[in-house]
Amino acid sequence: MTYLIKDLPDTEKPREKLKKYGVKNLSDEELIAIILRCGTKNMSVKDLAITIKKKHPKLNDLSYLELTKINGMGEVKAITLVAAIELGIRSTYNDDLEKINFNKASTIYDYFKNKISSLKQENLIAIFLDNKNKLISFKTIFIGTINMSISHPREIFKEAIKNSAVFLIMVHNHPSGDPLPSKADINFTNQVYKTSKVIGIPLLDHIIIGNNKYYSFYDNGDLNG
Repeated sequence: MTYLIKDLPDTEKPREKLKKYGVKNLSDEELIAIILRCGTKNMSVKDLAITIKKKHPKLNDLSYLELTKINGMGEVKAITLVAAIELGIRSTYNDDLEKINFNKASTIYDYFKNKISSLKQENLIAIFLDNKNKLISFKTIFIGTINMSISHPREIFKEAIKNSAVFLIMVHNHPSGDPLPSKADINFTNQVYKTSKVIGIPLLDHIIIGNNKYYSFYDNGDLNG
């Protein structure tokens, strides 16, 4: 039987639970229900939240189009939820960045693995460092399978120069879960490495993230050009 939120006892209402017990004591479904605010004529917001969580357990792979295909999710609800999740993801990107030294592949992997390993498309991220290997900034340069016909080193170095970078590191994910580089990955990395020497902003590493593992071009001695 479906109950509306208003019909539930106060101890079971997400907003009241948050006020009494704190946000960390709410389930994902309860947090989603708070963001969505209301359900539909035939479905409570709690049931709608349960449906979303069941279809998309990780939440960070949600897209607007996927959400609108769920019964009860209109345009406004879909936009609101996607925006809220993206804001949460972005906030974790900036956690304690000043304390992180991006000079080891394992450190870079640990920082980015939960952010891009579950994405359904390849995301190529450029990391810009100062002369002490401290982070200046990073940016997603390209989304989609790496291919020299549609991605080019100039986009990376345009951002590197804009950020006054001294060193550069690239990171990207393999949705297949296998971090071993493809031929296209190798060719693209070598092209960026060669360009980096000409421009004077050395490419220190390219790290490919898979499921609970990674591949470092530097650690494997594969930076050539």
